[in-house]
Amino acid sequence: MSRIGLLGGTFDPPHIGHLIIAQEVCQALKLDKVWFIPTYEPPHKNTVKVDATKRVELLKLAIKDNLSFAINTIEIDRAGKSYTIDTINILKEMYPETDFYFIIGADMVEYLPNWYKINELIDFIQFVGVKRPGYKLVSNYPIVEVDVPMVDVSSTIIRERIQRNESIQYLVPDCVHTYIKERGLYE
Repeated sequence: MSRIGLLGGTFDPPHIGHLIIAQEVCQALKLDKVWFIPTYEPPHKNTVKVDATKRVELLKLAIKDNLSFAINTIEIDRAGKSYTIDTINILKEMYPETDFYFIIGADMVEYLPNWYKINELIDFIQFVGVKRPGYKLVSNYPIVEVDVPMVDVSSTIIRERIQRNESIQYLVPDCVHTYIKERGLYE
C-alpha cells in the first residue's frame, strides 16, 4: 500500500507554512508523497483572489525542489465548489491500493463537525492535525497529531502585506515571490 498525504487549500498564494507542514508530516508519518490539492472554489470561503491557473503555477514553483511533493489538480479539473468527500471518493476509486492521510490545521480540526458528510469521510481517510496558533487540536474524530514548527504565516497575511507594499521575502519561496512581483498579483 502506498501512503500519500493530501494537503488541500486555495494556496492563494502558497507559502513556507504550507511547505513546512507538508515536509514535517511526510517525514513524521513516513509517507511516500504529499499531494498538494488546490481547490477551485472552497466551500468554506467566499472567494479566491487569483485564478486557478496562476495558483497552480505558483504551487509548481513552490514545490519544484522537493521530490516528495506533487500537485493533484482533481478539484480544479472538476471546477465549482469541492467537498472533501467527493475528492476522496474519486481518489479511492483511482488509487485503491493507497492509504490517504488528509492534512489539516488545528483551525480545520475545530471545524470538522461542520464538514460535509464527515461521518462517511472518517471511514475513508486518516486525518492528520497540525498545530496552529490560537487553536487547539481537540476533536471527537480520530486525528493523528504531528508537531510542526510554529510559523504564524498565512496567505491572507501575505496578500495584505503586498497590498501595503511591504516585503514578503522569506514568507514565500524566492521563485514564488518573483512570480507574484512580475505579474503584479495581489496588488
